[in-house]
Amino acid sequence: MRLNQIIKSLLETDMYKISMGQAIYHQFSDYKTTWSFKCRNKDVYFAEEMVEEIRQQIQAYCSLRFTEEELAYLNEIKWMKGSYIDFLRLWQPRFEDFEITTDAGCGLSIETKGTWLNTSMYEIPTLAIVNEVYFRMAYDYDVLFASFQKRLAEKVNALKAEGEGEKYDIGSFSEFGLRRRLSAEAQELAVKTLSENKYRDSTFVGTSNIYLAKQYGLTPVGTMAHEWIMCVGQGNHKHNPAYSNWYAMDAWIKEYGILNGVALTDAITTDCFLRDFQLTYATLFSGVRHDSGDPFAWGDKMIRHYEGLGIDPKTKTLLFSDSLDFKKASELYAYFKDRARVAFGIGTYIANDTEVPALNIVMKTTACNGMDVAKISDVAGKGMCKNPEYVNYLQRCIDWRMNNDR
Repeated sequence: MRLNQIIKSLLETDMYKISMGQAIYHQFSDYKTTWSFKCRNKDVYFAEEMVEEIRQQIQAYCSLRFTEEELAYLNEIKWMKGSYIDFLRLWQPRFEDFEITTDAGCGLSIETKGTWLNTSMYEIPTLAIVNEVYFRMAYDYDVLFASFQKRLAEKVNALKAEGEGEKYDIGSFSEFGLRRRLSAEAQELAVKTLSENKYRDSTFVGTSNIYLAKQYGLTPVGTMAHEWIMCVGQGNHKHNPAYSNWYAMDAWIKEYGILNGVALTDAITTDCFLRDFQLTYATLFSGVRHDSGDPFAWGDKMIRHYEGLGIDPKTKTLLFSDSLDFKKASELYAYFKDRARVAFGIGTYIANDTEVPALNIVMKTTACNGMDVAKISDVAGKGMCKNPEYVNYLQRCIDWRMNNDR
């Protein structure tokens, strides 16, 4: 490797991977998935030496094991179970599950295939590796890091500011930037700096990065991702995929009861989600997460839904996590803070804000148990299914349900 090892601990992943991993282990250990990498930036190209460095970094990641100290930390989390801790004690990434090649488009192709238990865990470290390799090898990293430090200081000052000038109040917020961070160094600096300061009407509560949460005594934040709804709802080919949310929430409650409960609403549109998010689930889940579409309209819709069920929305959390900065979060907080509990998961803006645009890279589930899966979120362009016919089928199932299932 030309660079120092980027991922040095298996804890260096997002918390929702462990949340989902435990439920996968107990209920869907036989499921198999395919994941595909995509770079959405039109002007980004990964040179051959970058692809080789990424390959070697991933190979180094695959040599890691959980330490007993790390497992003891996970075991202290209220909803973790000993059976899954024992599984993680034996678990190791498999480099054989990866296919990393050059590509005629952006220059880089990555695909992983294997059990859902394995391939789900690869997404976040892979994206973190791709990001850091790219920014260290394509630019003068020291210049980028200096601009990152400057902007981070400005952000902190804006949260602390009194009187005139730029200032923000955003209530409770967490750092969600691991997958698109500038580097491990940059993310750690951001988490350390945000945790050391006190703010006027904002509270830094945690990070999705379990490794940094452990290191700085913060809450590791994260419940479920779109893959959970897609694979649970669409991986069993006997299921009608328009009921994906019902299957996914049912399995989640089976695993966690009232613990660890923030539901993701937009895997097959929020309107379809609400058909299943009725009194039982709306009561058991502590809140809902926004990840696409107009956040103000979404929040209003969720509040109306809770009120229609006779649930006080002030007892529920609206977690916003879609392409946020402090300005947008401040506006959302002012709009909703007296009507519901409000929280924010803020990623790229905290972990990769420099003079160079961040990469818009993703690694998505594209097949489960040998068949296509897809998400249809509240805005176009966030899906990544390789088969347009399946997307059309899924949309027709949703449309039929919305028009006929009252």
